[in-house]
Amino acid sequence: MITIKIGGSVVDNLHPTTILDIKKVAEKEGVILVHGGGKEVTKVTEQLGKEPKFVVSPSGIKSRYTDKETSEIFTMVMSGRINKTIVQMLQKNGVNAVGLSGMDGKMIQANRKKKLIIMNEKGRKQVIDGGYTGKISDVNADLISTILGKGYTPVISPIAMSEEFEFLNVDGDRAAANVAGHVKTDKVLFITNVDGLLMDDKLVESLTLSEAKEMMPKIGFGMEKKILAATEALEMGVSEALIANGQKENPISSAIEHKNCTVIKND
Repeated sequence: MITIKIGGSVVDNLHPTTILDIKKVAEKEGVILVHGGGKEVTKVTEQLGKEPKFVVSPSGIKSRYTDKETSEIFTMVMSGRINKTIVQMLQKNGVNAVGLSGMDGKMIQANRKKKLIIMNEKGRKQVIDGGYTGKISDVNADLISTILGKGYTPVISPIAMSEEFEFLNVDGDRAAANVAGHVKTDKVLFITNVDGLLMDDKLVESLTLSEAKEMMPKIGFGMEKKILAATEALEMGVSEALIANGQKENPISSAIEHKNCTVIKND
């Protein structure tokens, strides 16, 4: 079984073979889809007259700062337009997909971050209110397994439920890692718009878990979250993490066969 994370911006630019490729893999071994959609959230936020805010952690991880209003926009875009567009694409191609958020059936639970430590404009550490972002604490693996067992393909948006039943923004890559780890899928695949991890413009074809951790500080914005999520999935018992290009032909099957992608495995 495989957990696949599709970036929101990738959805509009997927290779025409991708959906049928998902269908082929789903029929063979079962697929769980987790999606992102940060760029679409940013676009809608701006259209609604609100300026998106991003923060950088001391370790260099860039993320969206989510206040109450942003959490509502995030939920609307992720669990609405993006989630249902993916479900529609799958249904149109014969995949019986079910669109859900982490809120449904307590699928993804998270602890709301009370405080965030960020790097301010002067390059100094600063403590700010945590807003409506969360650190994933649990995944309802039974519910996901039940959906899969009935022949459906779950499509999950990265909205988590807090202890106080609030909508929380959680990172899509790390949501996919947690889903893969809790459901115990063999593989987790991060679909993006590049061939995998590129260092000095060259594709890194394979890495061990310890090598991936060692390289983290040298990896640029965007890809560093995928590598972090990959290491988390492996630490939760997933056999291998894959990073591949969704704009190439049959990207899922190719990645499973370790063609033109980055493969990360335990040491």
